[in-house]
Amino acid sequence: MSRVRQAAEGGRVVEVSPERLAGWFDGFAERNDGIGDTTATDTEIVVTARNGTTATAGVPFPPLGGTGPPTVRLVVHARRSRRIGLLLVRLGAHSVGVAENGKVVLSRTDRHLVHGRSSAGGWSQQRFARRREGQARQALREAADDALEVLGPRLAELDAVVLGGDRRALDELRADRRLEPVFALAGPRILELREPRRSVLDEAAQRARAVEIHLRDRT
Repeated sequence: MSRVRQAAEGGRVVEVSPERLAGWFDGFAERNDGIGDTTATDTEIVVTARNGTTATAGVPFPPLGGTGPPTVRLVVHARRSRRIGLLLVRLGAHSVGVAENGKVVLSRTDRHLVHGRSSAGGWSQQRFARRREGQARQALREAADDALEVLGPRLAELDAVVLGGDRRALDELRADRRLEPVFALAGPRILELREPRRSVLDEAAQRARAVEIHLRDRT
């Protein structure tokens, strides 16, 4: 089944696997009185149905390229074989890996103790906060080390890097100059994921290939 979530700017976003994409576009046309117009750029395709509903599909790993109808080009593009780096981080856990065509072929996952916030006040709260900050720094340092060891030597083999987890934690890693070549291969998309574990890395490998389509009903 396709993954669906509500979009902050209205409408909903559906993630469609490359293998289901052609059928999804056929179903969209059937549900919305056919297709009225389709436009394409290197980074997105906008399909407008005759009833006014629009489907804006982001191009994974742009540019789109190719010739022919945009939706056909997108299906071919999405199904292309790729080797992708994965970097998933939340405070206290991370998972790093390399995936080929949606399957993880190399990985490293670790968890770290980072205490939650204390409700105590005064000096005890300050001491607890310092300890928590130290734990968080250590956790992110180890996540950076693992990312460097797993992805660093293989960057020349990767088509892209896909990020996931907590934006703030990823921003902390982005500030580590050692990881500049890793983040240079990463696009703007950040997968929303629960705590990184090995099974979550497998999920991310599949979702990294999916095409995100923003659906908006006619106004």
